[in-house]
Amino acid sequence: MHRSIEVTLVALALIMAGNVFAAQTYPSRPIRVIVPFPPGGNVDVFARVLYRYVEPDLGQPIIIDNRGGANSILGSDMVANATPDGYTLLNTSFGFAVNPAIMKKLPFDVVKDFVPVTNIALGTGYLMVANTAFPAKTVKELIALAKKEPVRYSTAGVGNGQHLAGALFATMAGIDMLHVPYKGGGPAVNAVIGGEVQIHFPAGAVGVPHVKSGRLRALGFTGAKRLTSLPDVPTVAEAGLPGYIADAGWHAVFAPAKTPAAIVNRVQAAIHKALQVLQVRDHFLNGGYEPQGATPAEWGRLFRADLKRYAEITRMAKIERQ
Repeated sequence: MHRSIEVTLVALALIMAGNVFAAQTYPSRPIRVIVPFPPGGNVDVFARVLYRYVEPDLGQPIIIDNRGGANSILGSDMVANATPDGYTLLNTSFGFAVNPAIMKKLPFDVVKDFVPVTNIALGTGYLMVANTAFPAKTVKELIALAKKEPVRYSTAGVGNGQHLAGALFATMAGIDMLHVPYKGGGPAVNAVIGGEVQIHFPAGAVGVPHVKSGRLRALGFTGAKRLTSLPDVPTVAEAGLPGYIADAGWHAVFAPAKTPAAIVNRVQAAIHKALQVLQVRDHFLNGGYEPQGATPAEWGRLFRADLKRYAEITRMAKIERQ
């Protein structure tokens, strides 16, 4: 055998052996999951429920580290620059796939600097909620009012699902609504509760408790079907804007590039197992999200397809690059 080929084969064998050893010993210390949003938003809420059930399978504590700011870019950049050993992971939303289309420059490449681990859940839609002092009590009344005076809606940032849902609603309804972005879902929902804005589009997991407690009024649900946990709230299409549907995108996990495949597969398997737990499934479904848990290869294909899809959606929504 040629010497160079022999050396190459030995090197590949060592790499494979190293990956197997890494999987067998991983994890041996706490894992940090970076959520690139402030506490209280839907990504944060779902993560805290999910990883409570992932911990026992991996046998180590999982620390949720909220690093909000710059439309999730700050926290994502921390993961891109982390050691690729499986001890720093990114738990983010589909805005991660939208940012390349709306940002003039990113400090990382979402394809080259990350490894797709799995998709956690797919959102069926958002609640459309209003401040309780807002005079419009239905979607039809909101549209009529917005044709006479300005209406402001809050979101967790530029280009995320809430922004797209609001922009699509305004376009289809033929009204102007002022988009007011905040640094995460928590601040955005607090803005509508406090009256800084009139309308917000939270995920069910965040919005439902506030609706049931009377702190917010639900006008509709943006999905194709009504939200399971609020069956009396009509879809926006039913309530006054026929044909309107806006899903809530996905939540997913990524690791730094060059993280060993064996470790990536170990994390995916643990998350997939946790997503089968009844309490976890019910929490996601009641919040308007369908549990997923695809393999890294499968999720990678879906993610790359979504990069193209969201680029087209943001172009249609005429969202200018920031």
